[in-house]
Formats: sequence, C-alpha cells, structure tokens
Amino acid sequence: MTQIPSSAPIIQLDNIGYQVRNDGQTLSILEHCQLHVEPGQSVAIVGRSGSGKSTLLAIMAGLEKPTQGRAFLLGQEISQLSEDECAKLRAQQVGFVFQNFQLLPSMTALENVLLPLELFQIEQAREKALAALDKVGLHQRAKHLPNQLSGGEQQRVAIARAFVTAPKVLFADEPTGNLDEQTAHQIQALLFELQQTQKTSLILVTHDMHYAHACDQVLQLQQGRLQPLKQTPTLGSGHVS
Repeated sequence: MTQIPSSAPIIQLDNIGYQVRNDGQTLSILEHCQLHVEPGQSVAIVGRSGSGKSTLLAIMAGLEKPTQGRAFLLGQEISQLSEDECAKLRAQQVGFVFQNFQLLPSMTALENVLLPLELFQIEQAREKALAALDKVGLHQRAKHLPNQLSGGEQQRVAIARAFVTAPKVLFADEPTGNLDEQTAHQIQALLFELQQTQKTSLILVTHDMHYAHACDQVLQLQQGRLQPLKQTPTLGSGHVS
C-alpha cells in the first residue's frame, strides 16, 4: 500500500485546465482550478449540468489527464502516472460511489461487496463484507441480486463496497441523483456517518444544496473555474454532469 507523506494533502490541484477538440475548435472545460483537501475533510462541488464537475472529479481520481497543471492524489502526482500506476495508487485507498450504483447484476449484494477484498486478497474477506453490509443495514439482504433490491438498497450496497477497504478518500458523483427525496436523505446521512467514522476524505459532486452545505467546503464550478460558493446558484435541471 502506498504510504502518504504525513504533511501531504489527500488531494491537491495546481492550476488545472482541461480542453477538448470539437469540430476543429478547442473547447475549454476547466481553467486554472485550484484545490487543497486535507485528510478527513469533506468537499462539495456544485454547478450547472455540463459545467465539468464530473470531469474535475475524474482528474482528481486519475481517471482523466489534465491538459494543463498538476494533480496530486495521496501524495503523488497522479497526472504524471501511467494508467497501471494510477490503478495501483487507488487500489485499497480510494472508493467510488456513482449515481447509477454500478453493481454487477449477476452477483449478490455480498459478492459485490466482496469484490475489492478478494481483488486485493484481504484476509477474512467474507466477515468484513458482511460487517460492511451490516453497517448499512443490509445484512439480511446479503444473498439478494441487485434487481431484487430497491434503488436505495442498491446504493447502500455500493456504499458498503466503497467503504469496505477503509479508503483514505471517497469520490461520490451524484450519489442520490436516482433516488426519491426520502431515500436520498437516508443515503446522505449514511454516507456522512461512515465518512466521519472512518475519517475518510469525501469529494462530493451534487446538485443538492442541502447535501452540499453539510460538507466542510462548498465550491462552485462556473465557466470552468472552481471557487468558493458565495451564494446559492441556480443549478438547472438534470442529474448528470
């Protein structure tokens, strides 16, 4: 497992830019983005649909390379690592929760949570997976397939899978976007409870301002630039960045 320098932030973005070519023209998605996230800190990123929030999250996680600037994750300059090196760095130390759950449909809830534990050959994997399901209130649903679970239950399985390796940082991209209001509130409370209990840094992309304001920092992505939120923005419709 990669050791994080004691003085290093969990995430650091220095002057990040991201451009793409479209019909022969250069389209700027991100410009001069700066971010500093300490261990255990929670950060919400808000903005209109299509503003580049998910792209920024992907750069932080090493899933996309910036076209400008430097991105650091867990003390390493992830923007300069190969795909294999990025995957090794993320390994047990990074968790993901997505809007569409991303559970494997042919595997039970328990088997979905077991995946990262078995991948890294972690001892007592079954016991740890069952304990993770118990933390999210789904111990009794361990043998159910995703299509036998409600949307809220599927997201709880996804959260259990994300936290089962005790990651240093969790990236959550619209984790309640496909849920009804009551279920969304339950998932929000659960996510923060586990984040605080395990002292995990949380990077949250969301349209839900109530959810965002529960974080330590709220940043707005507007016209490609990341800045502290000064007022509640009109985020527009839709759930996916």
